[in-house]
Amino acid sequence: MTTSPRRYHITTFGCQMNKADSERMAGILEDMGFEWSEDPNDASLILYNTCTIRDNAEQKVYSYLGRQAKRKQEQADLTLIVAGCVAQQEGEALLRRVPELDLVMGPQHANRLRDLLEQVGDGNQIVATEPIHIVEDITKPRRDSTVTAWVNVIYGCNERCTYCVVPNVRGVEQSRTPEAIRAEMAELGRQGYKEITLLGQNIDAYGRDLPGVTESGRHQHTLTDLLYYVHDVPGIERIRFATSHPRYFTERLIRACKELPKVCEHFHIPFQSGDNDILKAMARGYTQEKYRRIIDTIRDYMPDASISADAIVGFPGETEVQFENTLKLVEDIEFDQLNTAAYSPRPGTPAALWENQSSEQVKSDRLQRLNHLVSIKAAARSQRYFGRIEEVLVEDQNPKDSSQVMGRTRGNRLTFFSGNINELKGQLVKVKITEVRAFSLTGEALTLAPW
Repeated sequence: MTTSPRRYHITTFGCQMNKADSERMAGILEDMGFEWSEDPNDASLILYNTCTIRDNAEQKVYSYLGRQAKRKQEQADLTLIVAGCVAQQEGEALLRRVPELDLVMGPQHANRLRDLLEQVGDGNQIVATEPIHIVEDITKPRRDSTVTAWVNVIYGCNERCTYCVVPNVRGVEQSRTPEAIRAEMAELGRQGYKEITLLGQNIDAYGRDLPGVTESGRHQHTLTDLLYYVHDVPGIERIRFATSHPRYFTERLIRACKELPKVCEHFHIPFQSGDNDILKAMARGYTQEKYRRIIDTIRDYMPDASISADAIVGFPGETEVQFENTLKLVEDIEFDQLNTAAYSPRPGTPAALWENQSSEQVKSDRLQRLNHLVSIKAAARSQRYFGRIEEVLVEDQNPKDSSQVMGRTRGNRLTFFSGNINELKGQLVKVKITEVRAFSLTGEALTLAPW
């Protein structure tokens, strides 16, 4: 099979930050004259934007690379790129393992893709993983949606959680200026986008690296101040943000979310463990009591707010009693959604070197038990939607039922209802909920918002 000229394919692994990076790199490639190919085997440029949080994601990258490396041995014009966190972590070692690679580039180099490809075009094999200051993003991302969009507000992470490789691969925190963020949102509003998710690996640390201090002694620029600053951007109907760190989550931020009507009542705040000793070993910087106070405060201001989180089981040294503390927290808080994972040792992290690793059997058992509880609690939490009227932003057609459209409530609950996608895409629709499931809803359209 011969490759089509100037066609590209990007496979994205991992978090929302990676998805946002992939959108920017796709925008650069299309500005260079490339066209998107759904089929990687029909592309002359293949880019894997990688994640190293979990070992299985990393191994999947090598599996994909192996297939394309064999293809490149027969098609010399194929350009192979590994970007993202695995690239940053492995660097030149990736070239030794997969010598067919043309470019290895860390996350902070996403905006430099054009320049790096020019060097590849000159016959060079490039490794771009050195720390840099991220210049302001002036590229136009190729958005996967025409309704919702990601907007990065802070890059990198200064935390040193003992299980997490992110600070090693994404660099130190670098906040964008409020003016640059608002300008990007304004352009998206002009293009017809209705919902923005402000992104950061540790978003409520936004502004700590920007200059300025208020008379009261706090940073002049915070996530709370940013929400007030961008709230009135024309065309944007909804604003979300992720991912929050309990260490920096404040009542002032919660109060702003209550006061600002465009900010959705959905909070994603990972707790990782419900046991204080495990949290200390993880170097998370808070206790489960503090986490509970945050959730209580959110529900004091917004009783119906949707809460989602992340949790890890089988962290080194975790006892059965400590795991049961996590179950107790999940039982008490009743999350709308919880992303769960068994601990996976990552290269370059302190916890990976500890001798008290949990067995795979223990991790698997605890993950299964936690997931069972999560499903029960999410299903119970969903019951409150039955018979209610919810505002749903229509994003796309239901891929499993062409007679239905799908979108999300303000609480981020995926919702399906009958309708014509050509008429409803991008619209806020008043929907009466007729069926509830643990993680999604079905309803009947009533009228378009506003109500």
